[in-house]
Amino acid sequence: MHWFDIGVNLTNERFDIEPVLTRADTAGVKSMMLTGTSVLESQKALALCRQFPQSLLYSTAGVHPHYASEFSDQSYAALYELCQDPKVVAVGECGLDFNRNFSTPQQQIDAFERQLELACEVQLPVFLHERDAFSAQIKLIEKYRTKLVGGVVHCFTGNTVQMQAYIELDLFIGITGWVCDLIRGGELREAVTSLPLERMMLETDAPYLRPKGLAKNRKIDNGSNEPAYLPYIAKELADITGIDIQLIKQHSFGNSQTLFGSRKQGSYHGS
Repeated sequence: MHWFDIGVNLTNERFDIEPVLTRADTAGVKSMMLTGTSVLESQKALALCRQFPQSLLYSTAGVHPHYASEFSDQSYAALYELCQDPKVVAVGECGLDFNRNFSTPQQQIDAFERQLELACEVQLPVFLHERDAFSAQIKLIEKYRTKLVGGVVHCFTGNTVQMQAYIELDLFIGITGWVCDLIRGGELREAVTSLPLERMMLETDAPYLRPKGLAKNRKIDNGSNEPAYLPYIAKELADITGIDIQLIKQHSFGNSQTLFGSRKQGSYHGS
């Protein structure tokens, strides 16, 4: 059993990829899911999975709500093709973000709904993004839930009521370093005390969301986040909840394997 980081933006130019993978492996983070945020980034994420076959890398294929205005029939076709590869194990990052509105709310809703349709068609789980759009997002998920094979709310930062609403739809909850933030993460820190282990997953969202309180190692990083820091997040979660960190490790890995390996039989190899 090892650590599984379900959210890594490994295509980001901040990364010197091989040392990052080596440090992750040393820290016991041996499985990672690389996040696709556009058609191009999804293609790049899959290419990295193929480039490093010795690593347990998998990827998502999707269009982030920030880029929803770019979504088209061609986007759908390209994502569909990507989803045929065994290394692509989820549709996303998709959802709604009414905080910045880089794409209009209606463009986001349209692109999200198309990707929910895609997930139903290819029978892959969804990798969900939501910010300041809970009511609209939950409504769309409810519409498609009976046809979806599952999903995870990536980088959940909401409150207990919102968390329970997602769990009632049989979704998993992705916990990042946001839980380490005593100020901004207050609602999340309270919510995780009632998060069932059977619905919990861990992720760094590297290179973003570096955990608060994590010392900077000037020899290896510039203040960015990376997969090797996932155990630090797990330790904070253990301290908050009083749950043994080995149980957190066991369930986060098992939940990830169950959801993302549900259709891709043989895609995952535990150790």
